[in-house]
Parts: sequence; C-alpha cells; structure tokens
Amino acid sequence: MKTLIKNATLINENQIFEADLLIENDLIKKIGKNISENDIDKIIDATGKYLLPGIIDDQVHFREPGLTWKGDIESESRAAIAGGITSFMEQPNTVPNAVTQELLEEKYKIAAEKSYSNYSFLMGGTNDNLEELLKTNPRNVAGIKLFLGSSTGNMLVDNPETLENIFSKVKMLICVHCEDEATIQQNLAEAKKEYGDEIPVEMHPKIRSAEACYISSSKAIELAKKTGARLHVFHLSTAKEMELFNNDISLENKKITAEVCVHHLSFNDRDYAEKGNFIKWNPAVKSENDQDELWKALLDDRIDVIATDHAPHTLEEKSKKYLDAPSGGPLVQHALNIMLEHYKNGKISLEKIVEKMCHNPAILFEIEKRGYIKVGYKADLVLVDLNKKYAVSKENILAKCGWSPFEGTEFHSKITHTFVNGNLVFENGEINPEKFGERLLFDR
Repeated sequence: MKTLIKNATLINENQIFEADLLIENDLIKKIGKNISENDIDKIIDATGKYLLPGIIDDQVHFREPGLTWKGDIESESRAAIAGGITSFMEQPNTVPNAVTQELLEEKYKIAAEKSYSNYSFLMGGTNDNLEELLKTNPRNVAGIKLFLGSSTGNMLVDNPETLENIFSKVKMLICVHCEDEATIQQNLAEAKKEYGDEIPVEMHPKIRSAEACYISSSKAIELAKKTGARLHVFHLSTAKEMELFNNDISLENKKITAEVCVHHLSFNDRDYAEKGNFIKWNPAVKSENDQDELWKALLDDRIDVIATDHAPHTLEEKSKKYLDAPSGGPLVQHALNIMLEHYKNGKISLEKIVEKMCHNPAILFEIEKRGYIKVGYKADLVLVDLNKKYAVSKENILAKCGWSPFEGTEFHSKITHTFVNGNLVFENGEINPEKFGERLLFDR
C-alpha cells in the first residue's frame, strides 16, 4: 500500500518546510518535492495543512481491566487517534494492579486485539514485588511506575528501604508520581476540622499542596542521584519543584527528566469556581504563579515532555461532592488542540510542541523508529488545519465517560487526518474501524 501526502508543511526537528511524503506499507519511504504520483494507491492533498509526527503520550489511564465503566483500551485509544495521539503508555493502577509479569502481559494481550493506537504498559512497583520488577523486559516494556502518594490497591510505595532497593537494582527507566502522603493527610484533617464533610473543591490545591509535591519529588531526585537510577518525574505542578531540574545537558544525557501535563499548563486555581471537580486532578491544579513557572521551565527545557495523564471518570462520579469525587479527567482527544491554542495565543512555537510531544518522548523512552518524520521510521503522522475551527461538544466527545474539561470550548485548529503505522485511521471526523496499533519496542 502506497499513500502520498502532497504539498504538506512539515514540522520536524525544529524545522518547518514544505514537502511531499510517501508512505509505503507501515514506513515513511520518501520525503521531498514533487514525488511521482505513479503507482500510488491513495493521494492526500495537504495544501495549507501542517504535518506532524504522531503524538506520543507517556502517561494515560485507560481503565482496563477492572474499571471499564469509566473507559477501556478500545474507547480511549479511539479518542486518542482523533486527537493525533498515535502511541500511548498506560499506567499499572488498573484492577488488578499490573504488578506481576503475568498481569502485565494480560494487558498487552487485550491491547493487541483492541487498540487503535500503538501501546505500551508500565510495570507497577509495590513494597513487596522487587523480584517481579527485575523480570521486566526493557525491550518491550516502557518502564517501571511507582506511586509515592496514595493510589489504587497496594501501589503506594512508602517503605524507604524498599524504595532504595528498587532505585538501586532496577536498571530500567523509573517513572514516579510524587506527592507526600503524610502531608496530604495532615492537610486533609485540618480541612475537615474547618469544613466537616463539605470541603469546597477550591481546597484541593491546599490539601494536595505544593509542599506535599516538593517533599516527595525532592526525595525521589535525591535518591536517584545517590543510586544512579534513571528517573522520570510525572505531572509536575509547582513552581518550587522547577528548581530541582536542569537544562545544562541534552535530553539524551539526562538521568533525571521531567513531565508536565496539558491541564497544569491550561488551568489554575481560579478555574475551580467554574469547573469544580471537572478539573480535580492529582497532583492538583495550583496557582497562576505555579502555572507560569511551569511554562517557563517547559520553554527553557528544564521540563522535557508534555503528556495528558488521561484518567476518565463518569459524570456521576465527578458530580459528587469534593470528598467523594475521584481525581482525573479525559484529555487525549483534545491535548494537541489545546497546545495548538496555546501556540495561537503566542505561548509556544509549533516546533516546540512537536519537540515536547513527539521527539522527546521518543528520546526519553528510547522508542524504536517513532516520534520523527524520517525515512525508514514508522509512518505515525498527524495532519492539522490551523485555520479551521473545532468546537468541543457532547456529540463529538469519544471518551467513554462522555465529558471533557474543554466541553464548550471552540478551538481554532482542527486535526484532520491521523496515520498509525502507515494506515489512515482518522479522517475528517471519521474513524477507520480496523485497528492497526502495535506494541512499542525500545532501543535498550
């Protein structure tokens, strides 16, 4: 199968240029001007559109197995390709938790049948599964995930000796959620004294405070430096944490890397009044100053990656009072849209969006032949129209939960085409019912 994308404006490796691109089977075959149309099965005229590498989202929760009333691999990967996300890395706090090799491989088997996009699953750490962690294959598993704040089931790793053992012995990339549980519980107790069970959602960033984040992330980084572990800190949310990261060496040489999520870039604590529990995440959306400092760190390369932490819950669950409403929300369908909106507003360049959402996840996780527009690489690609408006409504939300924190928003750019492994899987709002997702492989 040969597909020719003509007259596109490519964004790749800090360059923007016009070219044609030839896809043959699952690979990018040729990039250049005036590529011959002979023997081509499908031609797409991309005049006026921008061609990006497929987005790689290094942190999602697709809820399968065990939580499939919220979402599942099929429904959420479907939403992902509509949002230009061609590869995802899913977290282990499903039910049961993916904390044995057998349970981890069961998730891969489900994805092999159900995923529209490329996939990998992180192996979960606990206080007592070091032997299982050490069995993890670095060639076909993205990494190890540790929750250093509360999570589903037995996934809180809070034993200092165990934590040091994991950091010392695991030779794979270790990804961490950093919030100090003792600080959170103390803050929660104080809030309950003041408000009883009717705590307002505006207290969320005070309960899951900047201090709780900094205590935990600084300890994790200190331990990584002590042990030489390769550490990636997920969903940073505070100004103070930015002092923990540097930009004085290239990403390829960093041992400690950082991620920010689209919601921490797009919302701050003033938005709780309107959005309520629909922007309740862990870590919490915090102050405007925190938001501003995250942007600074992203743009000066102290923060390496933009992700979603897509974590759907039902409308019924999110509509409960603050203490009973779970944290998290659906974001994969609109993450690229909101970043393009930030571009339109002058906050970030197109080249930097591609760097942080495509190139850098590929570098950081050492993903094989993805994340770039290069000959010989997998043809995971996204076409966007920067001059076509797109309004988010209940009717076009694809996440199973049926809502979005961006519902009612009119974006000024639209994703028109998504390719996964050379296959056109999304075209002008229509999903190809065939599934072409593959298991990600890693150059390790």
